[in-house]
Formats: sequence, structure tokens, C-alpha cells
Amino acid sequence: LSGNLTFPRQSARATGYAVAEQGAITESTQTFQQLSLSPKRQGAFSEIAIQLLKQSSPDAENLVRSDLAKVLMQLQEQFAIQGTGSSNQPTGITATSGIGSVAGGTNGLIPTWANIVALETAVANANALGMNAGYLTTPGIAGALKQVKRDVAGNGFIWEGMNDGSGAVNGYKARTTTLVPSTLTKGT
Repeated sequence: LSGNLTFPRQSARATGYAVAEQGAITESTQTFQQLSLSPKRQGAFSEIAIQLLKQSSPDAENLVRSDLAKVLMQLQEQFAIQGTGSSNQPTGITATSGIGSVAGGTNGLIPTWANIVALETAVANANALGMNAGYLTTPGIAGALKQVKRDVAGNGFIWEGMNDGSGAVNGYKARTTTLVPSTLTKGT
């Protein structure tokens, strides 16, 4: 972004009615909100000794540049997931209000197939289920879900595929990162 942007978004729909032939229709209006976007900046700084630059192959500079790029990419991912919305951070998924949740039962238990279906249903009920839907979790939860059967007959596991960020859960792409907090509890 080069400046602040605002987008209107619909927060409530109009109401439809069944009416008699030539009957009066009750007026209703949609409700709109402003979604505000503002640029966020991030940076990383590193000093390189002149001797290192002069006495090593050009790869030393590329190594430092590559490391700085990785640091910034990881920071961007961290903010997208856990950004607080304050101290110049964007608001991440975990700090965004209005995102629904599905209580999973006793704290600390591994999610079940019923929990996965409940999550998908909650997203569908919010009209947010689409082709880009997916799951994001920790490598530990992905590893646990690779061991949980979908049903009592033993037909498949909840997490299918690799635990390298390229798995699938219930047909949706499933990714892992250590930047997803592992301190959250499923019951609360």
C-alpha cells in the first residue's frame, strides 16, 4: 500500500418476505461497514564487515541478503497469524474479532473427526467456505491428526499426506507452521 485504503463491506443483509399478490413489501436495508487498511512496515538490519566482503566469495553478501529476506518473510507470516493490531503490527488471525470458533471438548484432547466436521460446518454457515479454504496448524497437531482415524471402521486418517505443509484435511489443503501458537486450548 502507498496510503490508507477503506473498502465498504456488507455487515447485514436485506430481508426478503413472502407477500400476497399486489401486497405491500416491508422495506429493509443492508448495513455496511468500512474495512480500513493501512500500510505496515517491517525491517531487518545487519552489518557486514568489509574484510568479510573483500576476502570471501560474493556468496557472503548473498548469504546475508538471503537470511534477511527469510527473517522478513517469517515476520510477515508471524504477523498474519499472531499480529496484535498494536505497536505497528497488523491484526492477525488470532486477534481478529468476529471469527467463529468451535469448542472441542476437554482442554488438551486431540481433535476428532466430529470436531473437523463442526469446524467446516461453522465456516459454511458463515458463507465463507470456498475453494481457497484450508487448515493451518502446528506440526505437532498435524502429527497427532495423522494418527487419528476418521471413523470407527478405520477408513483413513484425519490428516492425509505429509507433515511438511502439504497435507490435506477432509479434502481441503492443510498447512503447518511453528508460528501458529501451540499454547491455545481447544475447549476454551
